[in-house]
Formats: sequence, C-alpha cells, structure tokens
Amino acid sequence: MPLIFYNEEYQTLLESICSLSRLFSDSNIPYLSYRVAENIFQKSFRARNLARKDSSFDAMHSDFGVGLKTFQLKHQNSLEKVAEFNLISSHLRDLSGKRLAVEISKARNERITTAINTYQTVNQIYHCVGRNEGQLIIFETPYLTVNLDQIKMLRSNFDNIIKFEDGSNEYSYNISKSTLYMRFDHNDQFRTIDIKIIDDPYDILERIFTLIEDENQAKETEYIVLPLYSTRYKDRRVPKKSGLNQWNAGGRNRDSDEVYIPIPIYIHQNYPNFFPPRDIHFNLILPHGETLVAKVCQDNSKALMTTPNTALSNWLLRNILNLEEGELATRQKLDYLGFDSVKVTKFNDNTFYIDILSSHSYENFKIGNQSLSDT
Repeated sequence: MPLIFYNEEYQTLLESICSLSRLFSDSNIPYLSYRVAENIFQKSFRARNLARKDSSFDAMHSDFGVGLKTFQLKHQNSLEKVAEFNLISSHLRDLSGKRLAVEISKARNERITTAINTYQTVNQIYHCVGRNEGQLIIFETPYLTVNLDQIKMLRSNFDNIIKFEDGSNEYSYNISKSTLYMRFDHNDQFRTIDIKIIDDPYDILERIFTLIEDENQAKETEYIVLPLYSTRYKDRRVPKKSGLNQWNAGGRNRDSDEVYIPIPIYIHQNYPNFFPPRDIHFNLILPHGETLVAKVCQDNSKALMTTPNTALSNWLLRNILNLEEGELATRQKLDYLGFDSVKVTKFNDNTFYIDILSSHSYENFKIGNQSLSDT
C-alpha cells in the first residue's frame, strides 16, 4: 500500500537523530529509540501521541489509528511484538494448540475494538521504520483484527511457542512470556532513507549547547488518576451495586445506564481544589473529542457522573468495556482488556479531559505522590 505518512520534515528529523547513532552504538545500523520515533511521528504529522495511554494505537491522526513500529530489518520481514497478555495468562495457561490461538486472537481483537471505539477511528494502519545498515526503510501495512474463521496452525519447533496465520498475517505466541508477535513484511511500496552516521556526535552536541540558553522548565499539566474499581478491597474488585454497576443497586428503580466513576477520599484530601464544588457542572472531553457535561456528586463527593448519565455509560460501559445492558462490569473484564483506571487532566476550572490508563495506574499514581490511606 502507498505510504500515507511521509513528508520532508519527517525524513529530515529521522536523518538527523539517526546521524547521532554513535552516541549509543558502534554499529553501522542506525540507532532509533522507539520513544524518539513516536515523538518524531507526532511532530512531523501533528498527530496525537497515544503511546503512553496503554492503547492498541500509538498515535492518532484525523480518523487514523496508527501503530508505530521501529525494528532492525535485516531481510524483507521481521517478527515483532504486538501485544502482551500477562493479566490473563492464568486463563490461557490450560489451553493449547488452536484453542489457545483462538482465545489469544479474541483478546487481541477486543483490545483493538476498544481502541477504535475509544478514539472513534475509521482507518487503522501500522507505520514501520525498519533499520538496516546505513539506511532506514519506511513502510506501512494494514492494522487488522485476526480473522477467527481463517485461523490455521503452523508448524513450530518449540514447545513454548505456537504459530498460526489467518490468511492475512502470520502470528507467533510465546507462552512463557504471554506475548503475541506478528510478522511485518514490506512490499513494493516503501521509502528508503540513506543515513550518514557522524563519527563524533559529541562535538556536534557541544557546539549546539553553546548556542542555546537555559529555558524555564514547563509547568506540568495538573492531573489525577481515578480507579474503576473499589479501593476498599485488597483484590481491587468492581462492586456489584456501585460505581460502574450503580445501575444494579437496590432501593429504587434505576436506569440501566446509571453509572459513576468512584473518587477515593485520597483524591479529595490531596487534591482538594482539583474538581469544582459538588454539583457544579463542567466540561469533560473524551479521547475522541466529544464533550460531556459532568459533575462531582453524592455523599463526600465520591462520584464523577455526567448529565445525562447515559453519556458516561455509553462511552465507558458500551464503547470501552463493550458491555451489554444488564451485564456487570467485573475485575476479570478489566484484566482482560488491560486497564483499570482513568486519567483526568485539568485544563482549567471548567474543562477537563479523560482517558483510560493501564492496570495498576491508580496505585502507581499514589506511590508517586505523598499519600494518605483510603478510608
């Protein structure tokens, strides 16, 4: 397929950073950190960087969800990691052969579907930067779900690895690492960038450093992390009658879309002015750009809800967790999808942004800050 993402700025930035490869290696194969490659892509195409959001996509541009890959490409193809399933490894441990391949494929497909629903993408591709001696090879390939009906097992010489294909892609699953790999193969549609590696990059850096002045460190955007489970339980369970399952609570007739995201007391104690006062409406922007009307409510301001409440339910329960009406949100479902928290970023007192975060993000957020015990 013809390259969708390629321009002069992109080429120049890749050439520039790879020319400094001697900072890291004596090899003639250009060195390119995957984080740097993600940032260069974002800058060159004014794309949105999703790499740290635990999404199946690393970037978003217009209606494109983009998976970014950089790897050493000695031949025309390379087998590269595309997903990890550590959180459901115990579930997969008793499976083997085609049953294992199908279950892994279902989990991968659901994660891709979650990313598509989260960011409302229409097109999905992988953008690849292959590194070879003295050059980069840029190519793109469709970002596809696994065709479950066409799965065919391939021979494998290792007991710890299964290999299969679905008519479009070849996959390899490492059982001990709970990691899925896919073979990336460039066809006739690719671009080659010749790289001149500078022998003494330190001299270049010294000269650059003498030309710049110190800048004030940019103030970090204020944000918090909220759990999608109850912090009252050590097993991080999702309560059956509150939070994501508020619709299932007793006491009165409830709508099937009644839901809220819990706000632990820790947040109010350590970030007392983050949210507006209770029952004061504010804008809450979803990852794909839609703006909801939200508020903090209930006793002790323990709940983040939207008006109407169906708005939050449609995004979180229906699109992200892919739950049917009347289906309980569970710890198992969160582990299956690989996330259990949300990040809320504050732009100003009236505008906030929300996105999903990987499992254990709330605990890690607390560890990184001076904390008080949840009560």
